[in-house]
Amino acid sequence: MRTLIAIMAALFLSDIATAQKTVFFPTEDGGVVFADVYGAGDRAVVLAHGGRFNKESWAKQAQILVGAGFQVLALDFRGYGKSTGPCQSDPMDAPLKFDVLAAVRYLRAGGAKSVSIVGGSMGGAAAGDASIASRPGEIDRLVLLSAAPNDPADKLKSPILFIVARDDASADGPRLPGIREQFEKAPQPKELIVLDGSAHAQYLFQTDQGERVMHEILRFLSAKK
Repeated sequence: MRTLIAIMAALFLSDIATAQKTVFFPTEDGGVVFADVYGAGDRAVVLAHGGRFNKESWAKQAQILVGAGFQVLALDFRGYGKSTGPCQSDPMDAPLKFDVLAAVRYLRAGGAKSVSIVGGSMGGAAAGDASIASRPGEIDRLVLLSAAPNDPADKLKSPILFIVARDDASADGPRLPGIREQFEKAPQPKELIVLDGSAHAQYLFQTDQGERVMHEILRFLSAKK
């Protein structure tokens, strides 16, 4: 695997990672998801944003992933941008797993031989639920940033990497105990990385540990089964 520094250097010399198109596709519950697609190839990654973000928020990470050889699809969940669907007025309680599954199936239909997901916070929970609801082998790997599936983690069908800051907390208290509980239930192979600090989900990329977070994501997604 190319090092993160080498990938970032290559991005300054090439415009391949900045080329993108916007696509849309249906969900199985009657929604329509809009997404930005970066790069090309038969190894693909879906990027699923958190509640305070949108598909554009992943632009920098998408470019790094393209530089590592992945096709990338960053989606807008229903209720964000032009995406629509049942319960779109309250995305936190909407069946967002259908948006993620629709993205995975769009990439599969387009020729992707492997599709993994990186999700932050709300998007991470949706990604976990999508794995549970998916057909065997449909989702290759999962990376959840400050998140865990809403549904029982023992039903996950994909190798999974959890990344969370030790002091990350919501109004209900620290997030780490709940994430660790779901991690313990998840089947192997699985990893849990606990970072210093309190940054939540995609905000991790804005800290001095952002490069490490991206390195761990690339390492995990590039690992052989």
